[in-house]
Amino acid sequence: MKFDNPIMPLRLAAGLFLVATLALQADPTLHIDAGQVTAHVSPTLYGLMTEEINHSYDGGLYAELIQNRAFLDDENAPVHWSLIGGGSGASMALDPSQPLNDVLKISLKLDATGASTSSPVGIANDGFWGIPVRPDTTYTVSFYAKGGGSFSGPLTVSLQSNDGAQTFATAQVSGLTGDWKPYTAILKTAGGVTPSATNRFVISTASPGTVWFDLVSLFPPTWKDRPNGLRPDLMQMLVDLKPAFLRFPGGNFLEGDTIDTRFDWKKTLGPLSQRAGHPGPWGYRSTDGMGLLEFLLWTEEMGAEPVLAVYGGYSLKGGFVKPGSDLDPYVQDALDEIEYVTGDASTTWGARRIADGHPEPFPLHYVEIGNEDFFDKSRTYDGRFAQFYDAIKAKYPDLKCISTIGNEQPARLRVKSCQPDLVDEHYYRSSNFFQKDSTTHFDKYDRQGPGIFVGEWAAFENIEPWKKESSGLPATPSMKAALGDAAWMTAMERNSDIVALNCYAPLLVNVNPGGRQWRPNLIGYDALRSYGSPSYYALKMFSRNHGDLVVQATLDGLPPGPAPALDVVVTKDDKFGWLYLKVVNVTADPQPTAISIDGADNLAATGKAITLSGQPDETNSLDDPTRVVPVESDVPGIGPTFSYTFLPYSITVLHLSAR
Repeated sequence: MKFDNPIMPLRLAAGLFLVATLALQADPTLHIDAGQVTAHVSPTLYGLMTEEINHSYDGGLYAELIQNRAFLDDENAPVHWSLIGGGSGASMALDPSQPLNDVLKISLKLDATGASTSSPVGIANDGFWGIPVRPDTTYTVSFYAKGGGSFSGPLTVSLQSNDGAQTFATAQVSGLTGDWKPYTAILKTAGGVTPSATNRFVISTASPGTVWFDLVSLFPPTWKDRPNGLRPDLMQMLVDLKPAFLRFPGGNFLEGDTIDTRFDWKKTLGPLSQRAGHPGPWGYRSTDGMGLLEFLLWTEEMGAEPVLAVYGGYSLKGGFVKPGSDLDPYVQDALDEIEYVTGDASTTWGARRIADGHPEPFPLHYVEIGNEDFFDKSRTYDGRFAQFYDAIKAKYPDLKCISTIGNEQPARLRVKSCQPDLVDEHYYRSSNFFQKDSTTHFDKYDRQGPGIFVGEWAAFENIEPWKKESSGLPATPSMKAALGDAAWMTAMERNSDIVALNCYAPLLVNVNPGGRQWRPNLIGYDALRSYGSPSYYALKMFSRNHGDLVVQATLDGLPPGPAPALDVVVTKDDKFGWLYLKVVNVTADPQPTAISIDGADNLAATGKAITLSGQPDETNSLDDPTRVVPVESDVPGIGPTFSYTFLPYSITVLHLSAR
């Protein structure tokens, strides 16, 4: 062979050498000793974190369809409400002179003096980016109203298309008087209705007069048909994650921008007419329809336990309460809150919970004091935490108290005056960082120190969530982020001797323009549809497939690189004999792997594989909700030694029976 280019022989020789070298290299080998236990898997390892961000509650999980139902969202105008019909003689306006009560102090006045059968007058609400209408569906309407003079109605309530051309359901309410009274109605759509969200809710009248409204509510069917309940499709997705706990109420939502706008739990109890709501820290007002009891019912309906976050005396814009006598009322408030959750009829707040409709106490093992107090420039958290800790332990010695300053923060900021039972660590990191850090991150931790609660974590692809450029990215993460998330979960699960709990954040996002304040988020939705991100499915695979013991697993023969090609954790169910092999392939190449298993007798010849794979930039969306989802398949040829090829860019659970 003649080479015109003198470099070609060198390239050919190098290529042949590479081929020969690759041919000699053995596949990576995963050695598993099922009899060598390295850690016990925490029974509360996988859970959920929630706060009012991205319209997670109002406009999200909380099933209420009316936005600004109590006319408190804007003191100057009835936002999200519009006037319907009546020509120039009709008007609507906020009216502080006709309050419903001393809590809901603003009503909406409708002047319908020009109303007639041919020209009805009314008010319309546009919902949270539309009112969802579905076929053969029953909606519950409720509101307070009173008439001026001799006005008694009737009022017509209806679901209409935004242009008013179609009416999907209608009902009448009559008997108004000059006093505030509650009214209800049922709207039922026909079976042939096409699902849509470009709709409005309307209250109108053909009778001339003046009407005042307050607390106007529209509920679709809810999870388990609970009044004031939760959106079924989102709840089903959360239940499918099989969470062990729910951390609530958050987050920044717990602290509030100011002390006065914190989550004041006592103001969230009782009937909705006694809940004014409050401004949230993410640019919109919360109805507090999701109050303390609703959070507790949420955990119960998922089969989870609460991780209760109590206000710790610091708010986001720098307000804080000095330790000592100034903090005493807030400490007592936390004790009252714990009593509401766990107390019996002999206690003041336990009796209040019973009166609110839940006779049985809720289980409670963890209480978190504050949120992200490393931001507190007054550096008072050490004293504040100790004051809460001492009071809680004195009354509830078995409760575990969580500090909001963890080992990812400088040592000078951490609690020193007492040892927290656990510390809450937050990690928003790039996918590449999690892939590199997962193998060694927790190795350096003191096994005798406080337990670890990874209370917020999420991988992002390239741009930090707090940067403005992030707003141009999809609200939910791609497969690249899911690979980082999965690598990080292998680290937490391998080290669950010290990592007692973990939860991804944020959990939920309304993907409509203006609906979100942060990304990435686990689950996306609009008024009508919802979907899980690739990270959602990665979490589902991990949370639903693990044993109670971590066993020894080592990888040999991995190719060199900035991050390991494969991340692995292996657990076994000691009672039923299952082995769960979780393997994350972060590379673009398939990874043929030799697997050897010692200490597992009677391995069944066929196992099961659950695999999530896709290109790094692939993701799910409202229009393509199942582009990246797990696939299940049988795996034949299982034995003490066998081979398996892990797909490129994949997360795999091998489920093997050892009995």
